[in-house]
Amino acid sequence: MSRIGKQPIAVPKDVKVTIEDGNRVTVKGPLGELSDTFAAAMTLSLEGDQLIVRRPSDEREHRALHGLTRSLLANMVTGVTQGFSKRLEIQGVGYRAEKQGAGLLLRLGYSHPVVVEPRPGITFDVEGNPPTNVIVRGIDKQVVGQTAAEIRQLRKVEPYRGKGIRYSGEKVRRKAGKSRAGK
Repeated sequence: MSRIGKQPIAVPKDVKVTIEDGNRVTVKGPLGELSDTFAAAMTLSLEGDQLIVRRPSDEREHRALHGLTRSLLANMVTGVTQGFSKRLEIQGVGYRAEKQGAGLLLRLGYSHPVVVEPRPGITFDVEGNPPTNVIVRGIDKQVVGQTAAEIRQLRKVEPYRGKGIRYSGEKVRRKAGKSRAGK
């Protein structure tokens, strides 16, 4: 039995879960609404205040889908109650971020500023003095992670000086520069 898949998902009182057509799940909560369709092989049921995922057999594919389905459902419930966020750090001389309407204006050492428009359901916050911390917030964990990854790709961290955009707490392997000849 899948260790993750067999755990029931606790549904808080302020969250409403509806299961339609077998595997179309809609989760409504204080922060918004998420809906998704899951594999037809999985059996989803709402028993009291718990959401339960069952699989039909112990085949390899069903075992894999069992834990995945449970994790995705748990992320939906967490998203509409607490939300998700990713924090990015910008390092480099003159590198900074600022909010521009709902979007983000990044100065990353290019000859022009880079403007990032948020996807639906995503908000940006900028912190720090100078403003070098960007927080990506939303209710869909996948969209938050994808948006943060796309912002990070705008200026990857280079290994010699460590300049660029990185996740908060990310360790960057630094390389030694050239040594001077004839010391």
